[in-house]
Amino acid sequence: MTTIYVFEYGHIYNGQYDRTVKKELGVSRIQLALSVSDVDEAVDFYSKLFATDPTKRLPGYANFAISEPPLKLVLIHDPGRAGQMNHLGVEVFSADEVSAAGQRLSAEGLSTTEESGACCYAEQQKVWVNDPDGAPWEIYTVFGDADTLTPADDGCCSDDRAGAACCA
Repeated sequence: MTTIYVFEYGHIYNGQYDRTVKKELGVSRIQLALSVSDVDEAVDFYSKLFATDPTKRLPGYANFAISEPPLKLVLIHDPGRAGQMNHLGVEVFSADEVSAAGQRLSAEGLSTTEESGACCYAEQQKVWVNDPDGAPWEIYTVFGDADTLTPADDGCCSDDRAGAACCA
């Protein structure tokens, strides 16, 4: 098994990630993004369920970096799809890992879409792939915070995207 050092995300005063605390992990973290009708109500529920507060909380958006079980839970305000899965993901630790995953998936004959830039209040690099039933998966890394939920030019986090729902 390869030892991977990841940074624990600690909430700091301005709501941005603090990537200064290093922690040893042996696996990547799975992401589950849910569409919710009321982010405040969902944050209250999931804070109780996982006994933790959100790592990032912005209008229409909440992000939990849960240590046990290792999970990134993302809540996205979308009343029209409330209670439904938005997308799934695997958070990796570098852009090289994202690129390698994209190359591997393409070599396996899967259709992939690469994406980078600001989305869901984070600067990211990612590759998207859909499962046989159309469920979108992203393999992604986060470089830092951004000031926007949805970029104006590509429809991230919307149903208009062919291969993605977004939001890391």
